[in-house]
Amino acid sequence: MSYRNTKFLDSNRIIYRRDPISDYPDELHDWGTVYYNGTHQCYDLFRTKAKITTYRSLKWHLLVIWYLNPAMDQDEFEYVARNICNKKNGFVTFTVSEQLLKNIIYDVSMYDLEEPPRNKMRKIIFKDTCQLTPSEKLHIVGSIMGRTKTVTQDDIYDAMLILNEMQDVITIDKLAKYFNCSARTIYRNIGNELKKEKELLNQQLKEDEKV
Repeated sequence: MSYRNTKFLDSNRIIYRRDPISDYPDELHDWGTVYYNGTHQCYDLFRTKAKITTYRSLKWHLLVIWYLNPAMDQDEFEYVARNICNKKNGFVTFTVSEQLLKNIIYDVSMYDLEEPPRNKMRKIIFKDTCQLTPSEKLHIVGSIMGRTKTVTQDDIYDAMLILNEMQDVITIDKLAKYFNCSARTIYRNIGNELKKEKELLNQQLKEDEKV
């Protein structure tokens, strides 16, 4: 399946997106909000076409769903986990064995709901109802990051996701262009994990084009 089937999440009123609850934005716009120092409180699962490619990422996604839905019981969580782990539903790129699934369900269900799962820092959050094109979003990201004079891994990751949403191959030169910085700056800040993520997103884009 080239698309992600979120119908079962929506029909069962499973929360998988949440805006910051105690961090307050420095700028408010029709299209979204800006946090100069960033916020870790924005959970926004499945907002791009990028799929879950590793066990670590899969566990994190399920942890976030468990955290955002504290009233969910064990049976409901197992139902959600099984649907997300089913490769046919378009969430994961790999086959999850029954034993691995049981291990994940057990590990996540033991998680302390009082402690938020580790999350990427976000400086710019676009509203779901935002009518901007991916190109316009990327222009805003580059413009605001240019004002801060710094480019972090989280900033680069946001730009990578927008490029992927545009169905555009991610390159160092494109990232440097939108941040109005040198390619050397991107190389210095991107890190090995994001380099791997860049390759995975580009590979997935090629596979989607074949479908």
